[in-house]
Amino acid sequence: MAGTGRQVEALVASCAAPGDSTELFDSVSRRLRRMVPFDGATWFATDPVTTLATCPVRIENVEAGHCESYWDREFLVEDSLLFRNLARRSRGAGTLLAATDGHPARSARYREFLAPQGYGDELRAVFRLGNRIWGVLGVFRERGRVPFSEREVDLVASMGPALAAALRDRALTEPTPGTAPDIDRPGTALFDSAGTLCSFDEQADHWFTELAGPGWAGDELPPQLATVTAVLARAHAVAARRDGGPTSARLRSASGRWLAVHASYLHTPAGEPGPVAVVVEPAKSAQIAPIIVEAYRLTPREQQVTQAVARGLSNPEIAAGLQLSTHTVRDHLKAVFGKVGVGSRGELVAKLFAEHYRPSLHAAGAPVTHVQY
Repeated sequence: MAGTGRQVEALVASCAAPGDSTELFDSVSRRLRRMVPFDGATWFATDPVTTLATCPVRIENVEAGHCESYWDREFLVEDSLLFRNLARRSRGAGTLLAATDGHPARSARYREFLAPQGYGDELRAVFRLGNRIWGVLGVFRERGRVPFSEREVDLVASMGPALAAALRDRALTEPTPGTAPDIDRPGTALFDSAGTLCSFDEQADHWFTELAGPGWAGDELPPQLATVTAVLARAHAVAARRDGGPTSARLRSASGRWLAVHASYLHTPAGEPGPVAVVVEPAKSAQIAPIIVEAYRLTPREQQVTQAVARGLSNPEIAAGLQLSTHTVRDHLKAVFGKVGVGSRGELVAKLFAEHYRPSLHAAGAPVTHVQY
């Protein structure tokens, strides 16, 4: 037991080590597998505001054809141990066998995703800080092996805050300066009701190539486009009145550029279901500001003051609008300056709304890992 404790400490410490998000998932996966043996896994960073999947992604031992339906099932099927339900639990982790009282066949995910691949149990967890989810995990164990134990669930849950903090901090990594992109316009792609890509324009091809590399278009969207898959599934769920969440998400490409993905469920003039339109475009500063503000760990009041500064309001105007004294506004601003690492209002606005929005371009291919072992 003492040895396991040291391993957990080492895993938590590794979350603070330098490296990008892809390296983070690789290191944590290797360390976790030694403590909680598993045969397959899905690791996703998430947009903390919308909880939709974003980058990076790490897929381990999931057969071709199953990735595409992963998020459809999450939003369109009432099932046990959904991530949105885990997010409301204090522990934020659990197993499918425990959730189904030892009868996993009650779960559509077991029947359609786990069992066909030879898996008998799943341990799921959300990586949460406060009420924000910065990532999610599902690890699978083959049929015939001992199911995940409560001790293993507790162990995975214990690493959640450290991994959430690591993913949050990596949201602040500055993009690598580079050449301005040749196009900077929205791209549109159409998907049918089954989630199959029907058509796309030149700009969509550009953005998808930046995210997933050349040759991204095929029968199944690659894991690098998990955000698109998740937003598509949310759009279908909203159209079916199964979900009321937003049908948009933000993510960072390999170049460090922030992109926004939106999905809209269309109808024919006769009211019949039509395709789903997905628009990908460079994120506006106002769209990425909520993530950046979350990542800097500003309190709700500090966020309000920061947003007022971004609108150009003076301290007296901020004080009047928030019903505070000007002295209190100055104290909040001092705290914000310290957290963000700036010394003036101009530097604050530049740091939050310009530095993390600066476009850059280098090799295509988003932070994603697909592992078979």
